[in-house]
Amino acid sequence: MLTLAIQKSGRLSEDSLKLLKDCGIHLQNGITTKLKSKATNFPLEILKMRDDDIPECINDNIADIGIIGENEFLEKKKKLKIIERLGYSKCRISIAVPKDMKYDNIYDLENKSIATSYPNILKKFLKKNNVNATLRTISGSVEIAPSIGLADAVFDIVSSGSTLISNGLKEVEIVMNSEAILIANPKLDKDKLELLNKLLFRIRAVNKAKNRKYILLNAPNKSIDKICNLLPGMKSPTVMPLLKNDWSSLHSVIEEDEFWENIEKLKQYGAEGILVIPIEKMII
Repeated sequence: MLTLAIQKSGRLSEDSLKLLKDCGIHLQNGITTKLKSKATNFPLEILKMRDDDIPECINDNIADIGIIGENEFLEKKKKLKIIERLGYSKCRISIAVPKDMKYDNIYDLENKSIATSYPNILKKFLKKNNVNATLRTISGSVEIAPSIGLADAVFDIVSSGSTLISNGLKEVEIVMNSEAILIANPKLDKDKLELLNKLLFRIRAVNKAKNRKYILLNAPNKSIDKICNLLPGMKSPTVMPLLKNDWSSLHSVIEEDEFWENIEKLKQYGAEGILVIPIEKMII
């Protein structure tokens, strides 16, 4: 049995549970509010907990692996392994100051006080830039610190930026970009490593399919070579003759953005009956 720790609530939790569902892993009673549950069709146990407790939980062998934001992983500084970058729950960790504060560069923070829940990441950044500042470590509601006189600036997670704006702040320095990562205890035994590799196989199959589409179209044979150059596919497109003379059906897999960039050329080359189909999993 492999034990996976995930955030107990919030966007990261929702995205992680969706990933498991997309991987064909079903939890007992579906997605529940239970803090501990098992999969019915894969040897996996799920623990839901505070995201900042996950690294410690894995380090203490309570869980084998975890899904966590990269920012939390770096802040806790545990000797765990990053197994996979998952590509969701993306955000940035930034310094923000009151919107009426004059700010030209990082050195305007010299001798200022900064409120944050990520003192280790911030300390490293300030040291790298030779800036001396006082850190105020608080666990929540960081964005209100300047308005109540607790600090001159804040260092916190930013997604849309709307929270900063509503608290009269402006983003001035992006210190790091973060996303969900899969981490593991580096001392997993052989059996658990085998289960982890099986789980990774499913995760990678799901993630490879993201933003890729299966394209089907009909085209005159004289244009097939040109269209194949636009839609190269994983190895090469599949081309099958149609009953209609001098016409063929072409099937390919392509990044969705590439498709929209080339749609006009496809039409110029005579492509017709173009179908764009979502892909659930890709195994290469």
